[in-house]
Amino acid sequence: MDNATLRYISEITNATTQEALWSMHLAKMAEYGFTRLFYGYTNFRVENNLGDPEDFVILSNLDRSYLKRFVDDQMFKHGPVIKWALEHDGAESWERITQAALDKSPCREGLEVIEFNQASGVTCGYTVSFKSVSMRAKGAISLIGAPGVPQSELDAIWGKHGHDLILMNNVLHLKLLNLPHVYPERALTKRQREVLEWVSDGKTLQDIATLMGRTTATVEKHLRLARETLGVETTAQAVLKATFLNQIFSTDA
Repeated sequence: MDNATLRYISEITNATTQEALWSMHLAKMAEYGFTRLFYGYTNFRVENNLGDPEDFVILSNLDRSYLKRFVDDQMFKHGPVIKWALEHDGAESWERITQAALDKSPCREGLEVIEFNQASGVTCGYTVSFKSVSMRAKGAISLIGAPGVPQSELDAIWGKHGHDLILMNNVLHLKLLNLPHVYPERALTKRQREVLEWVSDGKTLQDIATLMGRTTATVEKHLRLARETLGVETTAQAVLKATFLNQIFSTDA
């Protein structure tokens, strides 16, 4: 590991927002020729089902038109790279992943993803799949070369800097896990966060009402709205999900 890598790791571990961290990482990976990135993470995986896309952490500088098809239209479910990341930890080149998928005669949807990527110029790169200690969690990042850059050029870069690239991306992932995530559809209000924090401390509705100077009906309303915002049925689920999303007990929430 060189001094530049050490300095970079020091910088990103001190980042205080997701936006600042991602901006630094985009610039750093571009120095190695990986000008486009796609990071994804979920805490709500069930085997090969990644859960509700609204709960994903997705960070990318790929074109919005590409992301709409790939993420919003859920093409990712059949993508060879995504399937590989779900089944493996570590790093692999897109050429090897794609060839392995073709050797297994992928389904029609899988071929459509490969063709879509080719048409979009998203064809060459490396994916790092992060090891998780939870069966429900999975994260990965794809480092993608600029349009027209051959896989062989990226392979040469990886052969020289692969170890440092894996290390830097693992540190990025671990840091992202500890920063509040921006979910427009899942964002809790200050009051909703407060009541969930009191619930997590074991307080009753009456306790919370007294502590907040509100009626129990008002506390119940905030809890109901928090459940609706987070897309869960019970308050216990709401506390768990808000914790996963770093929305409670966060200095920046």
